[in-house]
Amino acid sequence: MKPLIVMPTYNEAPNVEKIIRMVFSKAVNLPRIHLLVVDDNSPDGTAAIVKNLIENEFGTALFILQRKRKSGLGTAYIDGFNWGLDKDYDIFVEMDADFSHHPRYLKGMLAKTKTSDFIVGSRYVKGGGVKGWGLGRKFISIFGSLYARTILNLPINDLTGGFNVWKKDVLQQIDLNTVRSEGYAFQIELKYRAFAHAFRFFEYPILFEDRLQGKSKMSKKIVLEAIYRVWQLRLSNIGHIS
Repeated sequence: MKPLIVMPTYNEAPNVEKIIRMVFSKAVNLPRIHLLVVDDNSPDGTAAIVKNLIENEFGTALFILQRKRKSGLGTAYIDGFNWGLDKDYDIFVEMDADFSHHPRYLKGMLAKTKTSDFIVGSRYVKGGGVKGWGLGRKFISIFGSLYARTILNLPINDLTGGFNVWKKDVLQQIDLNTVRSEGYAFQIELKYRAFAHAFRFFEYPILFEDRLQGKSKMSKKIVLEAIYRVWQLRLSNIGHIS
């Protein structure tokens, strides 16, 4: 197993060093885990913090891919996935830098790749949940997954979550470079494409905790995109879901 964590960042200076250190502290007994930070030219110095860690401590396992501008979560992941595919990584982990995706789950989620092709860090199965959210945010998330699951006829409970693990074969076969969604819609589309191609999945229960520091990237635009993008996916010719 050669896993790569892909971690998009934009203005994560308060969190990025702490999350990197925690990832590697939890990865001591994990096989060859590497971490790629994809930074969208953060004006708060996020990239400089990562570069310092690369130069002085984690150079053989930590990398940074710097993009010229803020270009969105979906393209950040796609660029990170393609970077890793070019370097022959075989397992890919989507992970936020704000501690909402806790590194304590990495070992268990990676272990499930022995029997599944993609693993969903799920808030909406037994043992999962959320912490620190108001009623409005909970409603948007729960309704979003239910809405997408119903329209797309999928058995996955947490379609909007962003803590996911993918085998290389999945990313290579779902026509990754044609994905145009962002935010919630990006997470929905990846899962839809993978399921439509008959890849096996497992929902691993996680407790999602709201970010400790910094500002949430959630916006009305992200929610609206997910609403209409689900219908575009349903009317597409991806896979054979009926």
